[in-house]
Amino acid sequence: MTTPSRAIRPRPDDELIAVVRAGLLATPKRLPPWLLYDARGSELFSEITTLPEYYPTRCERAIFAAHGASLMRDAADGRPLIVFELGAGTADKTRVLLAPWAADGGGTYVPIDVSRDALAIARDRLHDELPAIRVVPRLGRNEDARWLLAELGGGHRRLVLFIGSSIGNYDEADAIALLRTVRAGLAPGDALLLGTDLRKPVEELLPAYDDSRGVTAAFNRNLLVRLNRELDANFAIDRYRHLAVWNLAASRIEMHLESQTDQRVEVPRAGVEVTFRLGERLHTESSVKYDRAMVDTLLAAAGFVRERTETDEHGRFAVHLARVPGVRGT
Repeated sequence: MTTPSRAIRPRPDDELIAVVRAGLLATPKRLPPWLLYDARGSELFSEITTLPEYYPTRCERAIFAAHGASLMRDAADGRPLIVFELGAGTADKTRVLLAPWAADGGGTYVPIDVSRDALAIARDRLHDELPAIRVVPRLGRNEDARWLLAELGGGHRRLVLFIGSSIGNYDEADAIALLRTVRAGLAPGDALLLGTDLRKPVEELLPAYDDSRGVTAAFNRNLLVRLNRELDANFAIDRYRHLAVWNLAASRIEMHLESQTDQRVEVPRAGVEVTFRLGERLHTESSVKYDRAMVDTLLAAAGFVRERTETDEHGRFAVHLARVPGVRGT
């Protein structure tokens, strides 16, 4: 038996190399959250959404069960509808929203995600369970939305789903920039369905990002596993502690990996060698918690007008239907 040569391994993506170099050389060190979602990361996140501590998925699913049919009808505004979803993953929760649409005749659903495996699961599951919906997966990042929206949807009302409070992974400037990118691909009358986690006591927030079973910790550390695999890095995984903290000033939960010792890390395929001091943190993800005023400010800055908001019965999570203003096509 021979060992596969490194020379025939796939070349890492240029963007992956660029963001890892920039993030590890930054002060403080940080990496973008999309790096968390390789195949294993997507599996772990799906597991996180089933944990008792992780309330957002249950709350949003309840909103879709109670209001999904009317939200879809309002979004369509009497027109045939094509639905795009940013960061769709396996579309497990989205099925609850799409089911009444399918019962009314359905249409085309375009899940967009960085995980090819997750998209395959979404396609196969929806094909089996909601055959009235034509699934057209697209591999890409949220920032590719403008071009993906332009590719499909002529003659239809377009609805973009950005649910699960994924917008909270972005700081305010980047969130506005992303929603402006989405807006640039839409026409007057097209709609956005935005999920946002709401501000609440920190004792309710922190367990959702640091569960008792350690699934979130494994999800966070898997980012280092990915860098070891794809960039020949030599992160010692067990020397980094998962840490979730509340940043009051930024109204967000932050996930970090905290070095448990002084150590040096090499990332040969990215041409990076860095040191971590004892206690130094690598910021991997944020999750902003919103109030209604913050949502309106965000949507207005991106060129949307909020039309309606639905929350779960305990007011922990919200789903907002917003629209591109202007004269609507017929």
